[in-house]
Amino acid sequence: MTPPGAGRIVLLVTSPRLPAGLLSAAAWDLVRAHPVLTAADGETVTALRAAGATVTVGAADEQTLLDAVAAHGTVVWLAGPTGDEDLARRLGLRLAREPALAELELMYGSWDPPGARLLDAVAVIDRLASPGGDPWKRQQTHASLATYLLEEAYEAYDAIDSGDLDALREELGDVLLQVVLHSRLAEELPDEHRWNVDDVAGTLVEKMVRRNPHVFAGEEVADVDEIIENWERIKKAEKARGSAMDGIALSQPALALAAKILQRADRAGLTVPLPTGDDLGARLLAAVAAARAVGEDAEESLRRTALAYAEAVREAEGAGDR
Repeated sequence: MTPPGAGRIVLLVTSPRLPAGLLSAAAWDLVRAHPVLTAADGETVTALRAAGATVTVGAADEQTLLDAVAAHGTVVWLAGPTGDEDLARRLGLRLAREPALAELELMYGSWDPPGARLLDAVAVIDRLASPGGDPWKRQQTHASLATYLLEEAYEAYDAIDSGDLDALREELGDVLLQVVLHSRLAEELPDEHRWNVDDVAGTLVEKMVRRNPHVFAGEEVADVDEIIENWERIKKAEKARGSAMDGIALSQPALALAAKILQRADRAGLTVPLPTGDDLGARLLAAVAAARAVGEDAEESLRRTALAYAEAVREAEGAGDR
C-alpha cells in the first residue's frame, strides 16, 4: 500500500494514430500542472510545449523518474507510440518492493477510435508503393491487379462457405489490401483522374447515408421489403441509366451473370422470350431461368455439385491406391 503523501508517477498513454495534442481534458490539466518527461521529441512534445507544458526529453529510466518525483511530488511520463510497457513493468516491480517511493498511475490521454488500424494499413501501403518501397507494387497498375482482386474475393467467399471465420478475417485483409493499393496507385494518376482512399471512403459514406433514409433521415418504413424498394428507387435516381441492363458486372461467372440479367429484366417488368433451340447456351439460360422460378441459385447449385463431384474423384483416387 502506498503511504499517504507519497509522490506520484502518471504514465500518460496517447494514441499515435490521432493528431498530436488531441488529448482529454483531464490529460491537459495534468500536463499543464506537472512536469512531463519523455524519451523522444516528436509532434506531441511540440504540441505540449506550445500549450505551456514543461517537457524534458531523456532516457526511459525509472531512477530518473523517481528523482523527479522526489523534487516535484507528481511527474508525468509521456509514453511513446508503443506505450513503453517495459518501463511501466520495471517501475511496477520497483514500487512493489519499495511502495514508499511513489504511486504509479496509468492515464489514457487519447485512445484509438474504431477503425484506427485502417490508418496503419494506409500508411504501410503508402510506404510500400512509394519510392524506396517495394519495386513490385510500384510496377502495378489497376489492370495488372484486377486478377488479384477477383482471387482474393473468391478466397474470402471460400472462407465464408467453409464456415472458417479465422480464415475469413485473413482473407478480408487481403481484399482490403487490394482496395488500399488501388487507391494508392490512383494518387499518381493525372490530375483529372486522381483520387485516394479518402475519396473511396467518402463516396461510400455518402452513398450509405443517401440510400438509408430510414436510418439517417427519419423516414418511416414498414418492413425490409420497403427498405429494399427505397434502395432501388434511390439507386435508380442516382444512376440515371438508360437500360435495365446497365451497370451489370459483365465479368462475373456466366451462370451468375445470366441470373442477374434475368433478375433485372423481371424487376423492370419486361417479358422477353428466352432463346430456343439445342444450343448449349440457350439450354443453360433456360436452366438458370427455371432455377430462379423456384428460388434456387444456379451458380451456387452448380458450384456445390461440382465440389461434391471433386470429392468423389478424390475418394476414387484413394480407393485406387489401396
